[in-house]
Amino acid sequence: MTDDKPMALLFEEAIGLSKMDLGGKGFGLVEMTRLGLPVPPGLIIPTYVCREYYRLGRLPDGLMDSVLEKIKKIEAKVGRKFGSKEKPLLLSVRSGAPVSMPGMMDTILNLGLNDEVVESLAEETGNRRFAYDAYRRLLEIFGRVVLKVPDEKFDEAFERCKEKVGVSKDVELPAEALTEIVEEFKEIIREAAGIEFPQDPRKQLEMSVEAVFKSWNNPRAKMYRRMYKISDELGTAVNVQMMVFGNLGWNSGTGVCFTRDPSTGEKRLYGEYLRNAQGEDVVSGVRTPKPIDELKKEFPKIYEQLLKIAETLERHFKDMQDIEFTIQEGKLYILQTRTGKRTPRAAVKIAVDMVKEGLITKEEAVGRVDLKEVIRLLQPRISSKCDLKPIAKGLNASPGIAIGKVVFKIEDAVKYSRMGEKVILVRPETKPEDIKGVVAAVGVLTSRGGRTSHAAVVTRALGKPAVVGAEAIKIDLENELFKVNNTVVKKLDVITIDGGTGNIYLGEVPLEKPKLSPELREFLEWAIELGKPVPKIAQELLSSP
Repeated sequence: MTDDKPMALLFEEAIGLSKMDLGGKGFGLVEMTRLGLPVPPGLIIPTYVCREYYRLGRLPDGLMDSVLEKIKKIEAKVGRKFGSKEKPLLLSVRSGAPVSMPGMMDTILNLGLNDEVVESLAEETGNRRFAYDAYRRLLEIFGRVVLKVPDEKFDEAFERCKEKVGVSKDVELPAEALTEIVEEFKEIIREAAGIEFPQDPRKQLEMSVEAVFKSWNNPRAKMYRRMYKISDELGTAVNVQMMVFGNLGWNSGTGVCFTRDPSTGEKRLYGEYLRNAQGEDVVSGVRTPKPIDELKKEFPKIYEQLLKIAETLERHFKDMQDIEFTIQEGKLYILQTRTGKRTPRAAVKIAVDMVKEGLITKEEAVGRVDLKEVIRLLQPRISSKCDLKPIAKGLNASPGIAIGKVVFKIEDAVKYSRMGEKVILVRPETKPEDIKGVVAAVGVLTSRGGRTSHAAVVTRALGKPAVVGAEAIKIDLENELFKVNNTVVKKLDVITIDGGTGNIYLGEVPLEKPKLSPELREFLEWAIELGKPVPKIAQELLSSP
């Protein structure tokens, strides 16, 4: 790294730098800042600093001084101070590779809280429950990501707390219970990591920046890069940004939306949100979120604002966007935009529609879709003569038909797949570290989570069918079975899932040949016109009536 390259840049200082330097997340934040959209202020540590970190084996000299200098400018802008007991500034620290790797690396939220600041935050907001909810989240994510404390230690303690209070949902826990869980989480860190949770916000920040750099080489990120042939040499940027809070009460919330339907390509706002929640709650699948259409009823002005922002971003980037947003006490903030992962069916429709809308050319449209992926659109579908009734229905998260034997463990998905068996992975929800099982399975079925959960996003990117949020199925992981009413489905029983309708069938259903959609027919005709090699099966379907 040369001396003339800055180690940290405010969003407004980074305008003009490439995605290779800023990472995809940082590039989106910089562009949205340039467009005047409501983005919380922040700074970016570029990818070349990550590469220098790996060369040195430590954080480069002067990095944290540079970061703290930029934070002072953010403090002056927002009238809050990092580490202060009065009007504290809390931060998020997020990864951001030059190529989208959703959920593969790490994030730390609510940075800057400690035993004193949490009391100040409770007093300032008049909401003790919110303050201690934010603190327990920091302790959990810092413990897990930075100090490598196993997830289950926090999960088990949290479940015991809910059981003791007699509630089933996180949001139902009162402030007193959250105060107790904070102390228990600190004890878990003390015992599992052998150190105290750092009370110095600057130390928290330094450790978090290094943890995000380290997450570039965690097992799931390395596997994802191998799958998608992404270079190990790129490194990740680090985005340090002012926290905004979707868990500040019922006039707040958080969500993820796409400017078009990533399953079908239909031009409509598609996504989900939760009131009184932080972003991890939506994508992790721990709570089943509401469809974005309901935002129109609960926050009509926010919905209209979001529609306009979606249109602005799509026209600016000339592609379908995946947007993260937070509502803090009735005010909308945009936290991320990136090119959205989509199914082959959606990719074709979006490409054709954008040509007709004048956003891109035919050549650009054909260049955006891998013609080998088109073969997935020509796979069989459930026969119209099928008289089998579904045993349950979930959310249609990723289209396609998957027929396979049920497995409940990640290692079983890998094992049976290697033996040549087609398996369907059934879980309450999937986490980023479950990627091996998702890759090995022909389809995924979850009982929790929504269409923007980890299971949904990753299966769409892989082109695998998925049904999520099937709340009627009761999964017993210990005994490796699930129940639906009076039906019991055991390990290695065969089921069929339809990711287009959300239907779940017991046994193998009959299939039939597909038909070309108008968009696919037009797209294939353009490809032939431009001299591109079109799969034989597609040529046969084109020539048939």
